[in-house]
Amino acid sequence: MKFGIDRLLEDRRLRAPLAGQRIALLAHPASVTADLTHSLDALACLPDLKVSAAFGPQHGLRGDKQDNMIESPDFVDPVHGIPVFSLYGEVRRPTEAMMDTFDVLLVDLQDLGCRIYTFITTLRYVLEAAARHRKAVWILDRPNPAGRPVEGLALRPGWESFVGAGPMPMRHGLTMGEMARWFVATFKLDVDCQVIAMEGWNPEAAPGYGWPLGERTWINPSPNAPNLWMTRCYAGTVMLEGTTLSEGRGTTRPLELFGAPDLDARRLIETMYSLAPAWLEGCRLRACWFEPTFHKHAGKLCAGLQIHVEDPSYSHERFRSWRLQALAFKALRRLQPDYPLWRNFPYEYELDRLAIDVINGSPLLREWVDDAGAEPEDLEKLARLDENAWLADRLEFLLY
Repeated sequence: MKFGIDRLLEDRRLRAPLAGQRIALLAHPASVTADLTHSLDALACLPDLKVSAAFGPQHGLRGDKQDNMIESPDFVDPVHGIPVFSLYGEVRRPTEAMMDTFDVLLVDLQDLGCRIYTFITTLRYVLEAAARHRKAVWILDRPNPAGRPVEGLALRPGWESFVGAGPMPMRHGLTMGEMARWFVATFKLDVDCQVIAMEGWNPEAAPGYGWPLGERTWINPSPNAPNLWMTRCYAGTVMLEGTTLSEGRGTTRPLELFGAPDLDARRLIETMYSLAPAWLEGCRLRACWFEPTFHKHAGKLCAGLQIHVEDPSYSHERFRSWRLQALAFKALRRLQPDYPLWRNFPYEYELDRLAIDVINGSPLLREWVDDAGAEPEDLEKLARLDENAWLADRLEFLLY
């Protein structure tokens, strides 16, 4: 199969409209061609293109920033001599001066298929800026490694944030090109937006179910996205960022496991199965121990659970990471009603709201967890309504 960047590089006819234009690239470390050349280097080598600037999203063009709210500076690329602007530094929306450096912006970002992953918010922001400044945006499309399934509560009005770009569920099932089409239509953007589609992407194909496993090398799009298995878990395990539980940062399997020094992992698993066994299908849960080298509970032995989605027991259609993680919170509340679960700290520049609510796009998940009388079927009803509405809403924007 071919990604958007590979098609643009191979087909001079595709890029003919770019001749004579100043080209900028929005990219990160996973923005590579089939032979692992970074897209910036590959584009700069083309004699018919003039690359005038580059942009980096959260974690930077080079992916050097580990955690949330660690900003990247602007700099001049030492090889190509062009300005590299940070969209996760002093600003998160491109400034007028930044927009003046190009005519067409190429967006080549590997996403994870989750609303909270900030690259889609950055995509919305650059589309809005392009509409205001009459610039064109081309999306060089890449796979959604989490595939087509949809899961989670939709973001409620008034809960938009840098981790909540619009009213979609946590796991949206779109590629970046499809998401761009949805943004343009939903927010009525008057912008020249084109998608250089992939060739041969089949999100239903095993064993990758979204990622062309065996055909393309996985490159971390952010420091704690080390493999395909993490992307499958992420729509659920990202909620751990709003809790006192470790999400495995500081280990070699971040966002595939979770725990804390004062957790009884075996009782937690037993309680989860007693509450909603259907929410745990498609994967294996394993009680484990781990010691983070940094971040939450650094240097402390944690009891926890690892979510295994890498073996033959994995079922892409039945595995529901958001429900699994929500169930873990609910089970912990049943076992220890007073457990200090919710972490109160500034999260992605939201200072007055609990992080767990910002992550979920409303307080509904937290309220369900904390309500002693609420049962799994109560959350199921809410989520199903949102998921079915999104499945219908996204249909016209699918390209594959």
